[in-house]
Amino acid sequence: MRVKIRHLLLVLAATVTAGAVAKLSDNSAAPTLAGSRGAASVSLADNAASALASASPFASTVSDSPPEETLARIFAEIEANRLGNALQLTEALLRQHPNYRLANLIKGDLLLAKAQPIQTFGALSHAPADKVADLRAEALVRLKAYRDKPPADFVPRYLLQMQPDQRYAIVVDTQRSRLYLYENDRSQDGRPRFVADYYVTHGKLGADKFVEGDKKTPVGVYHVTANLPRQKLADLYGSGAFPLNYPNEWDKHQGRGGSGIWLHGTPSDTFARPPRASDGCVVLTNQDLDLVAKNLQVGLTPVIISPSVEWLSLDDWSRERKELNKTIENWRADWESRDTGRYLSHYSKRFKAGNQNFEEFASQKKQVNASKDWIKIKVNNLSVFRSPGKDEVVVVTFEQDYRSNNLDNQMKKRQYWLREDGQWKIIYEGTA
Repeated sequence: MRVKIRHLLLVLAATVTAGAVAKLSDNSAAPTLAGSRGAASVSLADNAASALASASPFASTVSDSPPEETLARIFAEIEANRLGNALQLTEALLRQHPNYRLANLIKGDLLLAKAQPIQTFGALSHAPADKVADLRAEALVRLKAYRDKPPADFVPRYLLQMQPDQRYAIVVDTQRSRLYLYENDRSQDGRPRFVADYYVTHGKLGADKFVEGDKKTPVGVYHVTANLPRQKLADLYGSGAFPLNYPNEWDKHQGRGGSGIWLHGTPSDTFARPPRASDGCVVLTNQDLDLVAKNLQVGLTPVIISPSVEWLSLDDWSRERKELNKTIENWRADWESRDTGRYLSHYSKRFKAGNQNFEEFASQKKQVNASKDWIKIKVNNLSVFRSPGKDEVVVVTFEQDYRSNNLDNQMKKRQYWLREDGQWKIIYEGTA
């Protein structure tokens, strides 16, 4: 089945990129490409098959999230020219999700194919071209996710260490239109354990938000800040919404602006929206949002959004985690030593916190340390998340227990560490 799914996916891709047309006919052995560009399109599909096979490190496995499996079966039946079976599966899918526009479009094609060969995906004459293109894009990303699900022995690079009380983490891949849910597996020393994945919609103009109204989804490490129930929302947001803390401290440091980035559902008359259809939010179907919502903790659950998720083997993940933990421990120990020079060596010259730059911060720390006979620092409930993007940044959050001869203080602290010239340096520090 996987070979057939891959073939059909690539035929659909060829339809998008090269203007090929697919024929579905009860009289043919299988869908064929028609027209003067048919041979070129087949060649394109073959080349794309080779590229995908070589580029993907993942074994083909079954997705946990419907309706991908049903869609894959439908397209496999179409490719085998078992159009009656495909129609039955499509109708079953529509009974489950009556407002599913992609399934309605497929049904229309299948019914039309009984009477005549059809020339393209979304063959009904009254179907708007832009809407058909959106649904074709959804079919492509859903089938690709079904085929290319990450294996169990790879984890997202970003989930280096979760706090003990962070039960789950979310990673969003905007390129794949996919949300991955991971559990904090305490029995495996906090290793992220894959739970499920879900189709999502994101910004109309892609990722890497910079200003208000640019219709892009932000890239970075965020946290859920609230749980807004359906009763307090417009129908646009579906079964609920979970605001994120965009812009975070690093966004502000980079001059990024805007607001109102949420995880939310779909309107009551819509099962799923196209892959790129929001003003910047991450949108799930209502049924998927309800499942994800059970695992979200306000103020705790990290939501990491990346244009393309980087995956690490468990060995590489463990190595990166140990490196960062050692770096953080060295910072703690150097602070405790009262050697101000060693302590300040962990901070970037571009450091900013509130109204303080590095020079002002360094001067203050020298004055404070001069009054100390001893300092004891404890770091508890540590989390370490690598931020996606071109810069190597990690977000470090912990509960700090500070004790000295003249001051006791406890606070929740957040730091942003930036790799500069091969070394990790703190570029921001403040309360969390």
